[in-house]
Amino acid sequence: MSKHVVIIGAGPGGLAAALQLANSGLRVTVLERQGYVGGRTSALHDQGFTFDRGPTFFLYPRILQEIFASIGRDLYKEIPMKRLDPQYRLAFADGGRIDATPDVAKLKQEVARICPRDAEAVEAFLRDNRTKLDRFAPILENEFPCWKSLFTPQMLSLLPLLKVHRSLEQDLRSYFSDPRVRLSFSFQSKYLGMSPFQCPSLFTILSFLEYEYGVFHPMGGCNYVSVRMAEIAKEMGVDIRLNEDVRELRFQGRRVTGVVTERGVYDTDAIVINADFSRAMLRLVPESLRPTWKNSKLGKTKFSCSTYMLYLGVKGEVDTPHHVIYFSSDYEQNLKDITNNYRLSPDPSFYLQNACVTDPGLAPPGCSALYCLIPVPHLHPNLDWKTEAPKLRKVAFEQMARLGLKDLEKRIVVEHQYTPDDWEAMEIHRGATFSMAHTLDQMLFLRPQNHYKDLDGVYLVGGSTHPGSGLPVIYSSARITCRALTRDLGAVWREESQLAKV
Repeated sequence: MSKHVVIIGAGPGGLAAALQLANSGLRVTVLERQGYVGGRTSALHDQGFTFDRGPTFFLYPRILQEIFASIGRDLYKEIPMKRLDPQYRLAFADGGRIDATPDVAKLKQEVARICPRDAEAVEAFLRDNRTKLDRFAPILENEFPCWKSLFTPQMLSLLPLLKVHRSLEQDLRSYFSDPRVRLSFSFQSKYLGMSPFQCPSLFTILSFLEYEYGVFHPMGGCNYVSVRMAEIAKEMGVDIRLNEDVRELRFQGRRVTGVVTERGVYDTDAIVINADFSRAMLRLVPESLRPTWKNSKLGKTKFSCSTYMLYLGVKGEVDTPHHVIYFSSDYEQNLKDITNNYRLSPDPSFYLQNACVTDPGLAPPGCSALYCLIPVPHLHPNLDWKTEAPKLRKVAFEQMARLGLKDLEKRIVVEHQYTPDDWEAMEIHRGATFSMAHTLDQMLFLRPQNHYKDLDGVYLVGGSTHPGSGLPVIYSSARITCRALTRDLGAVWREESQLAKV
């Protein structure tokens, strides 16, 4: 009989792992505590409205395209997507806006409206980051198991590009003089839940990815990607069990042998944990079995910010592009309030998605589905969300009015709100929606590894492990993990495909 792998969690990483492991001939069971797949990348449905619960930007589809190709599927046939142009609108409280477009000539014109001198540096920025990504991609798509990995010839050759002494924002100063332009190429650090003033300079590649490879909208929403992956996994024989919470792991010495739920015990040859790493360790693994990640170390771990969310179903159309990001008048102070001071700013930056301009089926006829996200601190004693949520809701509508949306409250048909308390209730440690922070001391071999070294037969996927958070990176983590797991179990690893080269 085929060896059995249990995957804990049906988020994007767990589902990508299920596809690849089933394709390698392993028997796969996925256990999901919720009644739906996708985790943070799932959907809210109400009265004909569909909202992405979490991610709404679909970037760098190459990794998932290759995973689909390896199982004999075409990503774009399975999940129709539309590349957005403009990718998003950037609106600045201090004046000016940029409609970010992948057309470089038009992008330079947009930047020139803010700062003519900076427009001339756009092509240099894209060229340099094309080289950076080409050089770093192998690092971000392979295991990084120990400190010795830093001293390979390949890694040593990359150190001059890494610029460890610079933050993302500092690195951009060598290209752009206007702080609004720098924000336009650095706000993407928010995909990692970090400030560009603290985020390592490596992550200038995030904005480059958008311009080089596109910002996409999967029709039906980002959540549909997970839904379709689950359907394909079932077609491949994967057993996906919803509403089944894992209560306990069983061990013989260091080796995991079983997974316990309220419905019984699953004997297993290996497990893949697609749950939040900190929460999973605290709940499922005795401290004596995790010498590298004891409670004291988990307590000192740095976490990303959280998010306050409003999901609004409204009557009528809304006059904005698909994605809009509003930058507060003092963006740096706004970020310090989130990451250092653990307080709410009076003029917070925010993100608005108006997906119905691209995908009208997300709302009933004559209506729109809006998604408003305000970055906020992860759970902290300074903030009581029972008190703060109503106040921040009022601020959110005031901020949306800055975009000309002055009558939204009168048009509401459906409304849902998420705070860090709600993310915590979804088993996300401290409500940190982007998992562990991507500081230099929590990257590469210093991040929880794909093959969890404290235990035998335990593997990790998702934003908490190498290489980090964000959908394309999570899919990459699943591929790294599955490559290691199939090797360790003696299964056949199938990665190459003619489709992958198309």
